[in-house]
Amino acid sequence: MRATVSQALGILQDQELKQPARMDERVARLKKIADSCFDYGEMAKRSLGGQWNKLGEKDRQEFVDLFTELLTATYVEKIHSYSDEEVKFLNERLEGNYAEVKSIMVGKKTEIPLDYRLMKKDGDWKAYDVVVDGISLVQNYRGQFTKILRSSSYEHLVQILRDKIVQYNVKTKSTDTTLASP
Repeated sequence: MRATVSQALGILQDQELKQPARMDERVARLKKIADSCFDYGEMAKRSLGGQWNKLGEKDRQEFVDLFTELLTATYVEKIHSYSDEEVKFLNERLEGNYAEVKSIMVGKKTEIPLDYRLMKKDGDWKAYDVVVDGISLVQNYRGQFTKILRSSSYEHLVQILRDKIVQYNVKTKSTDTTLASP
């Protein structure tokens, strides 16, 4: 995680990549780093909960793709608000094929706890959840998805995800940037 975070911070701090004309390149580089360290399939599965087991392979892949695109769209927006924060690693805990890396993001006026939950798959450690200031990304999405599934249907949830992605794309493009393809 240290190497991955260091690479991402290097890109975020690169003054050349902050130029509007190079924003697409900046986002693409960050997406490549994220793709190498996050297990989007595991994140999507855990976020969807019990509904995952009811889906066929084609629907599962579609959900993973939509979930990945939603995360990308959401965090592209946050990239633009980065203002030279640092990440300090505090400790790590290992239990078999699971690990948790605790860190803190330090800014000029704030400190935000940032923990990564990882699992070992095929010999590689991949993050399946990020806990920001005590709030689990997976649990947050799971709560939202469960609420939609209880009041509506899986098809409605998928349509909501598609609509959200379109909204983020329109918003991001209006600030002279575009999303990198997942």
